[in-house]
Amino acid sequence: MGFCTSLSPMVRLLDARSGSYAEVKPARRGLLRVCVHVPGTAGATDITRLRVPLIADLLFRAAELHDMQVLTVLAFAGQSDAQMETFERAADALGIHPPAARTSLPEAHASPGGPMDVHVISQGADADGGQGGLVTRVGTAQIRGEGDHDAAADDVLAGPRDPLAVRLALMSFPYHQPADLTEDVLASADETVAHWRHQVAHWAESPSRPMPARISQAAGSAFGNLDTVSALGLLRDLILDADVQAGAKFEAFVYADRILGLDLPRDIGRTSR
Repeated sequence: MGFCTSLSPMVRLLDARSGSYAEVKPARRGLLRVCVHVPGTAGATDITRLRVPLIADLLFRAAELHDMQVLTVLAFAGQSDAQMETFERAADALGIHPPAARTSLPEAHASPGGPMDVHVISQGADADGGQGGLVTRVGTAQIRGEGDHDAAADDVLAGPRDPLAVRLALMSFPYHQPADLTEDVLASADETVAHWRHQVAHWAESPSRPMPARISQAAGSAFGNLDTVSALGLLRDLILDADVQAGAKFEAFVYADRILGLDLPRDIGRTSR
C-alpha cells in the first residue's frame, strides 16, 4: 500500500499553550491516553460538541497507524444520562470510535492506569486546568439552517443526508479554526462522498499498483499533522491525475480512509463500469 511506508514518523498537534506544533509523546511506550473534553450544552447537541471528539477520533486513527494503542476517555460537564446517550448516538453516526471510559471534567486529569497524554478541548476552554500532557484546541463549528439560522446537529444527522458527509464537511476546515457548515458546504460534501465511493468501487476492478513516492510522502506529512484539509486536497488532485494508474488510486483512497473514516470502500461490488 502506497501510504504505509511513508507515514510521518510522528504525530503532531497544535499545542494550545505554546501556539506551535508539538510531537505527541505517550508517557507509556505504545499506549496513548487521550481525554476528550466535551463542551456542555443546555439543549440539543450542537456540532462543536461533536467536532471535539471527531478530532480525537482522527488522532486515534493516526496513532494506531503508528502502532500505538489508544485509550480515549470522554469527560462530560454535568450532562444528564439522556443527553449523554443522544450525544453518543450522534457521535456514532459520524463514525467516531466509542470511548474506553467516561468521566466528569473535574476528573479529566487522569485515566485508568495513568495520566493523560493529550487533552482535546474546545475553543474557550481552559488550556491549563491543572492537567499535564499536551493540550490541543478545536475551533467552534456551526451548521447554517434555513434563513441562516443555526441548526442542531441532531436534526441534520437524522435527515436524509449521509452523516459521513457532515464528517467530511468538518474535516474540510483546519481543526483549530472555526468551521461554518453552510448548506452549500454540506451539499458539496454529500456529493463528494458519493462520488469517491463510486470511484473507489470502479478502481477496485483494476490490478493493484503501488503509490508514487511523491503522493505517499505528501499524504504521510498531512496525516502526521492531522492536516485533513491538505489530505483531502491531495485526494481531489489524485482523481484527476492521469499519470497515476487506477490501481494506485484505489490503494491511496482505501488507505487514506483508515484515517478519514468515510467508508469509501462501501460500494465495492455494487457498481459496474
